[in-house]
Amino acid sequence: MTQGLNQPLGGNAMPRFGGPATMMRLPSQESAEGLDACFVGVPFDIGTSNRAGARHGPRQIRAESCMLRPNNMATGAAPFDSLQVADIGDVAINTFNLEKSIAIIERRYDAIMEADCVPLTMGGDHTIVLPILRALRRKYGPVALVHIDAHADINDDMFGEPIAHGTPFRRAVEEGLLITDKVTQIGLRGTGYSPDEFDWSRQQGFRVVPAEACWYQSLAPLMEEVRARIGDAPVYISFDIDGLDPAFAPGTGTVEIGGLSIWQGLEIVRGCAGLNVIGGDLVEVSPPYDTSGNTALVGANLLYEMLCVLPGVRTMK
Repeated sequence: MTQGLNQPLGGNAMPRFGGPATMMRLPSQESAEGLDACFVGVPFDIGTSNRAGARHGPRQIRAESCMLRPNNMATGAAPFDSLQVADIGDVAINTFNLEKSIAIIERRYDAIMEADCVPLTMGGDHTIVLPILRALRRKYGPVALVHIDAHADINDDMFGEPIAHGTPFRRAVEEGLLITDKVTQIGLRGTGYSPDEFDWSRQQGFRVVPAEACWYQSLAPLMEEVRARIGDAPVYISFDIDGLDPAFAPGTGTVEIGGLSIWQGLEIVRGCAGLNVIGGDLVEVSPPYDTSGNTALVGANLLYEMLCVLPGVRTMK
């Protein structure tokens, strides 16, 4: 173990039902200064159109993360032996004003970018990806995207509003935040308002992989194609928990049947290893609909897996 790097508090040092209420029981600090990667919460659900509650997602994801241990036994990744990581708390959004909250989130992520730190975000509803991508663009320029979701989130508006959890990737294209021919959307499904529900994405150059195309198979071959498509471009991972089937993740706001399995979700994130991953999020966990805590537990594990595929992560010797 490299000396001086933060480590999660171990279960033999403190029972896992105790200790700090941080992601993986990591040390906390107020800013991203001195960190290679950080976990940050955005307790925001003002952009939600159906079941609310994602504002409570960051706290519940942290609570369920207490069972996570530092080393990834499947992939061999040992992120805390090579990266300095901490939990930098939550963005203090304005509960009563969506537009002001978007600006607050942007400023917080600008500061994370200035610290040369990779943010791994606990949402919050999917609206939050727009201000995050805006901040990333100021540092990296347009970025590639791996987007896991039941919904394309490319609505032109929702109830006449241009910014909500169903519009962020339409705005991101309009604002030049994405390298459109290096965007892959995986898991899209459900009912729609027109036959061309996902065609706007395809018209921008996105690769759209509907959930039905993923049934009964490993997604490792798909991720080989995604890696080839993205190359060495900076890439952001945006994982809406409703990309998974509600059998695995019922605690979310807009559930759709026929989704991805947990192991397919793991294959997607692990398949990003070797890419220039510059950030990621796990959004739309709604604890009021997550009575067992399993949805938040899955979310915590997927965020940990994102940490494990960041550039510079060493494997266990």
